[in-house]
Parts: sequence; C-alpha cells; structure tokens
Amino acid sequence: MTAELVRGQNHPLPHTRLEIRVSAGHPVLAAVTLADEAGRVPGAGAVAHPGATALPGVEVPRQAAATHRLAVDLAAVDPAVHRVCVLLALPVGAAGPARFGASASPVLTVAAPDGTGIADYTITGLDQESALVALELYRRQGAWKVRAVGQGYEGGLAELLTDQGLERPAELAGSILAAVAQEPARTVTAPPPRVPEPDRVRRPAPAAPAAPAAPGGPIDYTHRGRRPAPDGVPPRPEQPPAPAGHPAPVAGDATGWSMDERLYNQVWGMFEDLARTTAAYRSACQFAESRLDQELDRALSDPRGRIGGAGDAARAAAKAKHDELTARAREALDRDLAQLTAESEVVEPALPAAYARWDSPVWQAYRVPMEAPMAVRLGDLHLPERTALRIPFLARLPLARGLWVDSGRGHSEAAALLDEAELRRLALDTAVSLVARLVAVHPADCFRVRVIDPAGAGAGAFAPLVESGVLAGPPAAGAAGVAAVLAQLTERVDLLQMASRAGAAEDLPPGLDTAEHLLVVHDFPHGFDDRTVNQLRYLADEGPEVGLHLLMVADRADAAAYGPVLDPLWRALTRLTPVPDDHLADPWVGHAWTYEPPVVPPGSSVLRQVLSQVTDARRQWGR
Repeated sequence: MTAELVRGQNHPLPHTRLEIRVSAGHPVLAAVTLADEAGRVPGAGAVAHPGATALPGVEVPRQAAATHRLAVDLAAVDPAVHRVCVLLALPVGAAGPARFGASASPVLTVAAPDGTGIADYTITGLDQESALVALELYRRQGAWKVRAVGQGYEGGLAELLTDQGLERPAELAGSILAAVAQEPARTVTAPPPRVPEPDRVRRPAPAAPAAPAAPGGPIDYTHRGRRPAPDGVPPRPEQPPAPAGHPAPVAGDATGWSMDERLYNQVWGMFEDLARTTAAYRSACQFAESRLDQELDRALSDPRGRIGGAGDAARAAAKAKHDELTARAREALDRDLAQLTAESEVVEPALPAAYARWDSPVWQAYRVPMEAPMAVRLGDLHLPERTALRIPFLARLPLARGLWVDSGRGHSEAAALLDEAELRRLALDTAVSLVARLVAVHPADCFRVRVIDPAGAGAGAFAPLVESGVLAGPPAAGAAGVAAVLAQLTERVDLLQMASRAGAAEDLPPGLDTAEHLLVVHDFPHGFDDRTVNQLRYLADEGPEVGLHLLMVADRADAAAYGPVLDPLWRALTRLTPVPDDHLADPWVGHAWTYEPPVVPPGSSVLRQVLSQVTDARRQWGR
C-alpha cells in the first residue's frame, strides 16, 4: 500500500531504483541536488536540472511541464552523497501561475521500477512561494529513506539554491530558467507516433520569417510525416481554391490503414502545423521587439546622438526595421493560415460522425456503428491569431482519463459574464452533449451510462437520456443512491482487475457486464460522505484500466471543504468548460488554446434523433 506522507514524515525505501512522479496541474521545472552528510551541495556540478539533465544515479526532464517522471538510482550515486533533494520551481514568464499558492497543490509519488507506489506527498500550505524543496531521499545507517519536506521560497530558485549552500546561486538559477525557456511545457497528450509510409515525403515547411529567432533559439515548426497532394492535381469542384503556390488540400491525406485513421492523423497534423507556424510568428515578433529595444538603447547611450537629428534618425530607422520584420512575419503567418484554412474547409465536411460537429450533415445519416472509432470529438480548439480556424479536439478511445466539465467561473472571461445558475445549466448541457456523443459512437451493446444526481437538480437536462432509455438505470438520488451506485461500480472494478491481472476472465461471475461504462456525477459533493468520496477517487484512478470512465459536472469550489484530499481526483480528469476558455496547451510548443465545447445547435433535434436510433439498435440486440 502506498504511504500518504505529511510534511516532515519519513518512510523507508525498499528499492534503490526509483521513479519520482510529479503532478502539479501547471508547468513546473524539476531539479535535483546531491548533498553530503551535512547537507552541503559541493557545487553546480552536483545539480541535475533542465540544462544539465543527468548525473550519476539521477536524471531529470529538460522542460517545464505539468507532470514529470524523474529517474533515480541510489546505488549509482557517489558514496559521498547522503541526501538527494527534489526541487520544484515555477518557470519565469510562463503562462501559468507566478506562485504555488495560486494553483492546485503539487503531488509527488515515489514509485518502484514496476510503477508500484511507495509514498505519496501532497504539498499543502503554499502561498507566495515560487520554488520549493519537495522531497529528500537520505541515507541513514546504510539504508535509504524518503522525507516529505515541502519547504518553499518566496525569493524563488535563487534563494533556494542559496539555502543549499551553492556559490553564485543567482547565476545558476538564471541558467536553469534560460534552459527551461527553450523547452516549452507540454500538457495535452499527443497521439501515438505515426509510422510514415515508404512513399510519403515531408510536407513543405511553412515559410519562415527572414528575421532570426528569439534569443531562446529557433522553434522548429515543421510538421513531419505529412505530404501535399501531387503537383498538378486540380481542386475538386466542391473544394475551395488552394492558396497561391500551394497544392489543393485533400481530405484523408495522412498515413493510416482506414479513412478514419487517416483523417484522425490529418487533424492532429493540422493541430501541429498551426501550433508551430504560430510559434514561429510569435518568435519573430519577439525578436523584432528585442532588436528595437537594443537599437533604441544604443541610440540613447551615444552622446553624439543627442545633438542634431542623428538620434531621431537612428530611432526612426530602428522603428522602420521593427515594422518591416513584424510585417514579414505576419505575411508568412497569413500565408500559412490561408493554407490551413483551405485544408480545414476540405477536411471538416469529410469527418465521420465521431469526429464531426453536431451541425454536420453526417449526423442526419447516422447509423449505430458496429465498432468503436479511434477517437471522439470533445470540442474545438483555436488560437487568437485566427479565431475562425478551429481544430477538432479529438481524444483517443477508450478514454485514458475521465472528463470534468467545470461549472465554476475559473479564470474565464466568458464565465465571468454569466450568473452562477446559467453557468451550471450550460455545464450540464455540455455534459449531456458529451454523453450522447460517447453513446452514439459506440456499438449498441458495448457502452453503458450510469448517472448520479443526488438532489435531482439535473432532471431537466438529463431528460433526453432518461426518455430515450439509453441509461443503465434511473439517475441515482440521495445519499443512499450515491452509496449504492458507487458500491456496485467499485465491486465491478475490483472483480475485473483481479480477473485481468490473474488472466482468469473465465472465472468472472456469470452475468457480469463487461461493457464499457460511463459514470456521470452531477452536483458533487452533494450527497457524498468520506467513504463515497474515496470510492469516487478510486474509480477515477483505477476505472479506466477496466473500462469504467468518469464524467464529473462540478465546481471545484463547492468541494473546497475537502482540501487537498481531492487534488488527485481533479488531476486525474481532463478539464473541459461550458464556455470558451484558454486552459489547454498543445504538446509541441505549449500555446494556450481556447477550448469550445460541443454545442448542439439551438432548436435542433439531432441529439434526440441519435439517441432514438441507439435505443432502437439496442432493442434489436435484446439490450
């Protein structure tokens, strides 16, 4: 059993080879210091950090990210090392919070090589700190232990390194932060790597601006593994004309064994292209601003420029060069955006139901599928440079993580304009839309939905699901209903896990439903007690492995009384919002993307029509 540590507590380590997992909910950088028995770090060479990731027995990631995995082999560290300290710090200038107290509590897990947890530590009580010593692995009488430290520093990484006894700590802290700036954080999981076909060629790189890259180094925004249509292929009559100098876009122009797989890979390719071309544009603009500042500083520092018109001429020349560089960068961006827009206008109408918006004509010809698709559309993503260019947000099936539709205000400007009741209504409508979509893309006999609605507040929104008969039972109400459903599902997960791990599926109880399950929880934590909260956490963590997925509709503030106990629950779920919100980041350069939920068009009956077809198909299957 994994030990839950509190600040100052220690725990023996049964292994010397370890994996330390970090989950922060926002980008953080990770580092490790190696200290002697007195706790002194001999120098910068005893610090593993993003600019120098490996030391004997220790390896840390190169980038800031919301999650990390650090490799530690205590048997391989120098014999003089008696303390291994795990450090966390917030990157400077990132889009995330500037202090740890403004976000979810970081959680660290010390695990064995096979992934089995040894100790967990949730770091609570943080406020203005931007750097902290999270854990300490220390040697005592020949054996290693882990201690929960959680010591924060308001002065940031430099103050922390000073406290570790390092010389020139500000210089080392600066080099670490500079190294992180070259490796953007990754928060959205990229799809599995695609195997290029032998006859595929690389897609031509979007035209790069002529200006040099920003001081952090050039960002490679060339998408690999995609190709244009062959030269000379004219646009099809229904396709928009291709931008000048580019071949006509073709739907399904990506690797894959089926059209669905090719379209899935093409959408992710468009996602990557848009991320990288925007990164190049922003990098060029940052360079232009930096160059302008430097040239203005030189003009002001030269005494000769203060006499006559020489200074004015130098400033005018610097401004003209700045405008030229930004104009060229914008021209390159507009050219690339035009190409991606043309591709989007061809790909969007070709998407199958699982990947399509609710207003797509493909839903009018919907039939219940015989097998589940590769992925499902959870909404749209876009960037401020071209808000009309929407990228489908496709999540692989089966879902690796549950979903959380956030009914709270968060930091969204759109949510701030709505009253609380309207925001909760929209959150529930978004959840019902997602449930209907998940039901529709699975075969009739392969997906079950259970609903927990303790106070019955969602009766109106859940009506299409109840009336169509797609639910596995009526929504559970009251504390007794909550306890009954969670007890049933917990027992089911336990049985399936035991059978899976023992390779004894034939020993499962007769009649046990092995179909994929979705549990929808509304109005959390109303109707829950400590026991059912722990069961819910268990289902969020262990359920996906055996086909049970969670969809929460909740405002995190409503559950604030539980404190950090629920932090692992929220982190286990993919956060979605009922209104536009820029809380998701791509896995290539870390842009903040605005997410928009899958909205059923006003007055449309498409959702009820789809659910009706699912119900008819289930009757035919005898379900």
